[in-house]
Amino acid sequence: MVCALLAVLTAGLAFPAGAAAGEPTGQDAPKVDLVLDVSGSMRARDIDGQSRMAAAKKAFNEVLDATPEEVELGIRTLGADYPGDDRKTGCKDTAQLYPVGPLDRTEAKTAVATLTPTGWTPIGPALLKAAGDLDGGDGGDGSKRIVLISDGEDTCAPLDPCEVAREIAAKGIGLTIDTLGLVPTAKLSRQLSCIAEATGGTYTSVEHQDELTDRVNQLVDRAADPVVTPVATEGATECAKAPTLKSGLYTDREEFGQQRWYRVDVLPGQELRASVSVAADRAVNPDYGVLLRAVTVHGREIVRGEAAGGGRTDVISTGLRYPKPEREDSDSDKPAAEAVCLAVTNSYSAASGVKTTPGLPLELTVDVVDGPSHASDVASFGLGRGWWLLGVLILTGFLAGLVWGWLSRWRVAVWRTN
Repeated sequence: MVCALLAVLTAGLAFPAGAAAGEPTGQDAPKVDLVLDVSGSMRARDIDGQSRMAAAKKAFNEVLDATPEEVELGIRTLGADYPGDDRKTGCKDTAQLYPVGPLDRTEAKTAVATLTPTGWTPIGPALLKAAGDLDGGDGGDGSKRIVLISDGEDTCAPLDPCEVAREIAAKGIGLTIDTLGLVPTAKLSRQLSCIAEATGGTYTSVEHQDELTDRVNQLVDRAADPVVTPVATEGATECAKAPTLKSGLYTDREEFGQQRWYRVDVLPGQELRASVSVAADRAVNPDYGVLLRAVTVHGREIVRGEAAGGGRTDVISTGLRYPKPEREDSDSDKPAAEAVCLAVTNSYSAASGVKTTPGLPLELTVDVVDGPSHASDVASFGLGRGWWLLGVLILTGFLAGLVWGWLSRWRVAVWRTN
């Protein structure tokens, strides 16, 4: 009974999946640049009894065989050519092993087979070059993804690869960087996590051959998924001047401690679902929060969502839902829509010496869908129409307890009699 109760609570509390915000473009081929660390440390033999370089080569060969036809794939190396001790030269050691474009599997595998662990680990310079490989100056709206595979932290400070990733994200070219650490140290994990988070990517720790192959395959396949392009908008300082938004994905920038307003029209019988994410793309003071409110045009708050952070994440998100009930007494064939104002407020503050302009990146998702059959369905502690099932389970459990208690008493009475 306890397991069934937990299952119902989980199902009831889960928000229904909303319709996809934005429109998938699908016009340009998705592009992936695999950036592989070929520095001297890749000689270490600690991945299933083989060297890190050998494991990477095997993984690349399997990934090349499985790459979808529609994906344009390239391979870039870092630390593959210069074996010397000159830092200036070593930090320029990055090259395009196979250009981003339609994949010739045989040619790409031949190029990978020539790799030998050699030199430095210029992650920052390699990321800048890889971003150029994918952008190419042709714009385009296809997905762009860098998959960085490294076994050591960057050796080309002061060019911080995390700052490089933030600069790439600020260019607005829609590029995501995913990172994989081969048998990583704590320092490497922190650096690769920071690089990935700066562009909305993922970080994965890898210690086995099959883990490396499977993860790279997943990331290449993900690049082929439809792309949703955010629409740039500019919130207002008050509801009356706010832009009216339809269902979709929007981007804006919000100053530190600022409040931005947007409007959404909601018809009777519809439900507004909105979520907002604010990213700290520079150093900020700890203890901050984001507040998203749905407000009427007269200033009455309808519902709110809020989230707080303590300096351990670069992005903080929150959301809300507002179902507008049907009007049973309406004689009009086209009932009037209600203008709902969305107010986004943040409590970030800049660290000492950090520039406050431009504002922090803000991403707002708006979805207006057909609402539940009764607006009260969403007010039952978030359980919706699963509430009645929970009631049945509680009643069943109560009755079962009574029956079990009666049987127990009867058995004790029989035992005493005998």
